[in-house]
Amino acid sequence: MAITQDSYKQVFHLLQDLVFIVDDTSRVIDMNSKAKQRKCAQAMLVDCFVEDGRSHFLQSLHNNPHVFQADFYTSSDNRLYAEVSVAPLSDTKEKLFLIVVRDVTAQHDKELDLLRFTEVIYRTANPIQITSTEGKMIFVNPAFEHITGFTRDELIGENPNKISSGKHGKEFWKKVWLKINTGQQWVGQLQNRKKNGELFHTDLVISPIIDDRKKVIGFLGAHRDITEQKILERQVVRSQKMETFGTLAAGIAHEVGNPLTSISSLVQVVQRETEDDFVQEKLELVKNQINRISKIIRELVDFARPSTHEVKDVSINLVVREALNIVQYGKRARAIKFNVALEDDLPFVSAVHDQILQVFLNILMNAVDASMGNPESSISVLTKQSDEKVEISISDNGTGIAEHHLGKVFDPFFTTKEVGKGTGLGLWVSLGIIRNFGGDIHVESELTKGTTFIVRMPKKG
Repeated sequence: MAITQDSYKQVFHLLQDLVFIVDDTSRVIDMNSKAKQRKCAQAMLVDCFVEDGRSHFLQSLHNNPHVFQADFYTSSDNRLYAEVSVAPLSDTKEKLFLIVVRDVTAQHDKELDLLRFTEVIYRTANPIQITSTEGKMIFVNPAFEHITGFTRDELIGENPNKISSGKHGKEFWKKVWLKINTGQQWVGQLQNRKKNGELFHTDLVISPIIDDRKKVIGFLGAHRDITEQKILERQVVRSQKMETFGTLAAGIAHEVGNPLTSISSLVQVVQRETEDDFVQEKLELVKNQINRISKIIRELVDFARPSTHEVKDVSINLVVREALNIVQYGKRARAIKFNVALEDDLPFVSAVHDQILQVFLNILMNAVDASMGNPESSISVLTKQSDEKVEISISDNGTGIAEHHLGKVFDPFFTTKEVGKGTGLGLWVSLGIIRNFGGDIHVESELTKGTTFIVRMPKKG
């Protein structure tokens, strides 16, 4: 059965898209009911377009009929975003075109929202990751790559535990997954590990991504780097400890020092009066222990007492050479190879010469002690200018320090040496001296691989 012209016309008006028939000048010959409902009143259809849309439409009429997207104005104050299809009508005497204008405003707005969201996530300074319900990373932004040290290709498809430091155990993550899988948000702090092994800390918010059916389809993890904050918190705690022990030191020196002096005097008197070898041996042991206690008290007092030495311009290279001359020619250091690289024309620092010398002696002696017994032991000492600071690095290839001890090395009375071989005050006192002159000490170490102490001090001025 042949389809009549009336049937075609009925289909023309039933279409839900805006449909126009125009000539090659874009003059509107006819329009369907949908177009009339939208009150399309322009005599020339080209006037419904602006800028790029206008040129696309004219190009389609004259040269290359095709489908394009553009803003379409049914009137001066009524706009829609449209997908426009231009097709020539071949069975007509004059050159006519069928124009189908499909309203895709809602779809376009969603795509625009998605683009904005993507750009915000991509450009934000905070590390962002999106994880599937199977626990695989499916998106990371550049900030996430930067903080972890991994590239996007190394992260996509991997489990987030790729950057785990191991601090948070299975039970911890079991509770996290249990919460977010029920559609609830999780907020907390994490310690993770970079590709190069460094630890970093973040505040993390994990938000479930939920579809129209209220089903969890993924998870958005938004991090905030708080590594510097954690370092500052530790420094504040350490400073408080130092302040407390500094206050106690004066009391200890007074309460213990005076009786100790009396005991030492009595021991010397008895030693002069007796010739009994057994008594002499035991008194010598007592004397040694008194000397050890006196040394601890002196170190405490040196730290607690405000410096009476004059602050002057100090050459770090000169002080380092003095410390090396004292240490490297000692009996214990004879088998150790010293590699020294001191940068020429190093700026002066404002400090007390003797106190800075004490710091380098402490660190160098620790390096010597850590290197004992290693037939290929070596200690490297280098100085350089870094930004506005003078940097002194002292490294050894000795026993190293366990990771769980690194945060305690500057605590008073903490030592990794055997009982009786260290007071645990040397590094504490050293840190106090360097901070008094506006500097700081940083330690890096790995068990059995060696230790590096980096002293940074502001240059003069």
